[in-house]
Amino acid sequence: MKAVASQMKALYEANGYLTAIHVLGEKEMEQASKEYGKLEQTFGKEYTQYNLHNIHMEHEWVMNLASHPNLLQAITAVLGPNVILLDSRFICKYPSSDVPHKENIAPYVAWHQDIKYWGFEGGPVASVWLAFDDVDAENGVLQIIPGSHKQGVLEHRIAESPGNMLTANQEIPKHLVNAEDAVECPLKAGQMSVHDGLTVHASEPNLSNRRRCGFVIRYVPTAAYPVEDPERPRTFPATVLVAGTDEFQNFQNNAPNFFTKTF
Repeated sequence: MKAVASQMKALYEANGYLTAIHVLGEKEMEQASKEYGKLEQTFGKEYTQYNLHNIHMEHEWVMNLASHPNLLQAITAVLGPNVILLDSRFICKYPSSDVPHKENIAPYVAWHQDIKYWGFEGGPVASVWLAFDDVDAENGVLQIIPGSHKQGVLEHRIAESPGNMLTANQEIPKHLVNAEDAVECPLKAGQMSVHDGLTVHASEPNLSNRRRCGFVIRYVPTAAYPVEDPERPRTFPATVLVAGTDEFQNFQNNAPNFFTKTF
């Protein structure tokens, strides 16, 4: 186990990401998909594209995903044994037959770094994409530029092309992105990728007839601490200690009553 964790950490530090990590078994994936389907029925697909934010605080099955042992094995390998869940969100790119694109503009995610607008220092952020559907080039696979996490925080600006799904509508200017070095991270449903908050990444529109849905979860080591961010003031109301112990107490442990930490 230690050898696997050491290998994960070495690859992550070199490339800024890991991919195709098995998390959910077939029955677990089937059950999670059923539960997500209930949310689609309740709120509608236009809402569930991007608005299911921090619902790990409300739904035990979502918290169980964010603290799944297979997932946390990878997260603790790259962040260390003491880890806080910072934030979570479901992101779904539906085919236009399910959710018509506004003004015929297909949603995409521009080149960016997660840490740019996250408002903390003292440690890295690790962003997980847990696939609920098979993901490939046709339905908007994650694209990553290996090693880009070593460049530091890059300039971001307001995106030039409409349809960017990012909340702050940010993008890294094209001249700062070595797009020719990008690699795709295809996943099977139940697999995950994880990338560093400084890793430059993006995803194209879903132009297929298949849904592309994933659960995005962000983790930090307990040594991290929030700072004032004049570009985007943030609060962290849904932080949960999911692994190890927290000797720093920089974030409040808002664990819901139904959560029992086991890692």
